[in-house]
Amino acid sequence: MSGKSLMNGGGESYCGILPTKQPNKSERSPAEVVEGRPQTKENTRQPNLGRTPSRESRPSGLERVREAARKNGKLKFTALLHHVSIDLLRRSYYSLKKQAAPGVDGMTWEEYGQDLEARLADLHGRIHRGAYRAQPSRRVWIPKADGRQRPLGVAALEDKIVQYAVGTVLNQIWEEDFLGFSYGFRPRRSQHDALDALWVGVVRKRVNWILDLDIRSFFDKLQHSWLVQFVEHRIGDRRLVRLIQKWLKAGVMEQGQWNETTEGSPQGAVISPVLANLYLHHVLDLWVKAWRKKRARGDVIIVRYADDGAPRAQRAEEGPMCVTA
Repeated sequence: MSGKSLMNGGGESYCGILPTKQPNKSERSPAEVVEGRPQTKENTRQPNLGRTPSRESRPSGLERVREAARKNGKLKFTALLHHVSIDLLRRSYYSLKKQAAPGVDGMTWEEYGQDLEARLADLHGRIHRGAYRAQPSRRVWIPKADGRQRPLGVAALEDKIVQYAVGTVLNQIWEEDFLGFSYGFRPRRSQHDALDALWVGVVRKRVNWILDLDIRSFFDKLQHSWLVQFVEHRIGDRRLVRLIQKWLKAGVMEQGQWNETTEGSPQGAVISPVLANLYLHHVLDLWVKAWRKKRARGDVIIVRYADDGAPRAQRAEEGPMCVTA
């Protein structure tokens, strides 16, 4: 274990302990470096939803987007929809869960694949000429450990395909912005990485305060107006912004009744984790980064997995130092 400070792209110390195995610099930006300990053999990596390997010596279109985002953190991308190609839609289809429950369209993965190329060509055409329409999510309820029920939104199959493809494009940009202590629903990161970081804070640091935090009904209460503003910080392609707005406003179907959605993003939707991370990046992560740089008098480490977090402080007088959103 190295004693050097783990730094992010802005030179801020995340943690006084480095994993012995550092990430491949060609695959991760400084903003993505983890807070944690060495990986254990059971640690598994999530497939990189946002990375498209190039089959040629020159970088692919998505790789060029990511490189541009890496070089200029304030660059606003105005032409992105053309990256949602038939090839990307096809890869998105094959990335979906084959046995997932159908949405309001009743279409299963197997049925859609029976005439896949024709369906994808038609879907691609509707996306690019503005004729694509998002369908409402089918609401189902699943029991929670405390006896309450959690609402899930099951999207139509075509909506899942388009959301996965758009998420792939957007992740090229946002993965260059997200900070190192964010672990949930991100390419090449898992719950094991978050636990590694938590292990460092508890075992290797002098910790006086630990806060275990969760935001109640975060996905259900997410504010659409603020989310769209956060999207527009980096995304200037109005066609992509309108796609996101269509998914947010599509509503839900429950017992044959359509209900309008004025807030929130359905849990279970493919795009929801990506949008949730963007929202929390702006309302929590950037605030924590500034707080511990300007206000904290001791070491402060935070581990965030989606809307769950565990901030830790070294000095007792710091008190509660951050809130996970």
